[in-house]
Amino acid sequence: MTEASRQETFSGTKEVAEALRFDTSRLEEYLAKHIPDFQGPLTVEQFKGGQSNPTYKLTTPGRAYVLRRKPPGKLLASAHAVDREYRAMAALYPQGYPVPKPYLYCEDESVTGTAFFVMGFGDGRILWEADMPTLSGPVERAQVFDAMNATLAQLHTYDPEKIGLGTFGRPENYVARQTDRWTKQYRLSETEKIDDMERLIEWLPKHLPPEPKAGVVHGDYRIDNMILDPEKPKVIAVLDWELSTIGDPLADFTYHMMQWSMPRGDGGPGSGSLLGLDLAKLGIPTKDEYIEAYSDRTGLDPRPYFDVYTAYNFFRLAGILQGIMGRVRDGTATSAHAAARGKMVRPLAAAGWDYAKRAGAK
Repeated sequence: MTEASRQETFSGTKEVAEALRFDTSRLEEYLAKHIPDFQGPLTVEQFKGGQSNPTYKLTTPGRAYVLRRKPPGKLLASAHAVDREYRAMAALYPQGYPVPKPYLYCEDESVTGTAFFVMGFGDGRILWEADMPTLSGPVERAQVFDAMNATLAQLHTYDPEKIGLGTFGRPENYVARQTDRWTKQYRLSETEKIDDMERLIEWLPKHLPPEPKAGVVHGDYRIDNMILDPEKPKVIAVLDWELSTIGDPLADFTYHMMQWSMPRGDGGPGSGSLLGLDLAKLGIPTKDEYIEAYSDRTGLDPRPYFDVYTAYNFFRLAGILQGIMGRVRDGTATSAHAAARGKMVRPLAAAGWDYAKRAGAK
């Protein structure tokens, strides 16, 4: 898949894939009992995007909703945490943070076959390419980047205790625990030996950055996980809270900054890269400018340990994508483009080791 085709490939909906279908009438009956003013008939389509947890558009004569559920089949422990997604949005929505309205969470697997939640449908724009070629020009592009920066900074200023997320995760040793988690997940999904992953697994636990005060972290904050206002450069909804927890906000921010150094490849959504582009001509801030804006808003500065954080984030993303390759191996992948994303594991590991060497690794 080329960069130019990503927007078209992943935008909109399609007929629900055979392996991901469920009894629509059973769901309609359940929603009519649990969502005020819900009235059918109900039509169900599958979003083309949504790599980890299958995501569906629910349309009724009066309103549209979105359903997100665990995929069927054999799953890694703690993966596909739709319950965490719902809990994060349910805490953030009353604060005025841009998330979809959470309607309900259902553990009853008899309804759709797996646990799911229902949220409001955000009618806006999802951009799938880091350089945002569909925007009007450099001024709008700069405004969207600033809106992304401000929205993540806003998240990192919340006190988890004060918004009901005090028990959402362990605040200490976030990067250490994430490194351990994704090492284990990588081993469970491993399909080939990758030397750079082995080097990172050995090096990272011994070179962790000091921790700032813990906050709410999104875990996968990137352009295609948010909805923009149809006309304004404004974020109206941040999506995909599966990896959210309490942890290191600088780890979260530097993950978001990977797009400036992301290897180019055939990886589907999330693999968009700004590498090698004329940022000034496009209206896109440099890394230093983007960091400065975030630091001004939060008082946090990743620059002293930026290379370590970036090595960690490339390792973590490689582990996440290796999990997708594991699902391809096991026959439980939910996206037709899963195998293409999995091919990014090796270049991501190489990029991670390059940053580790910048941080002093031998």
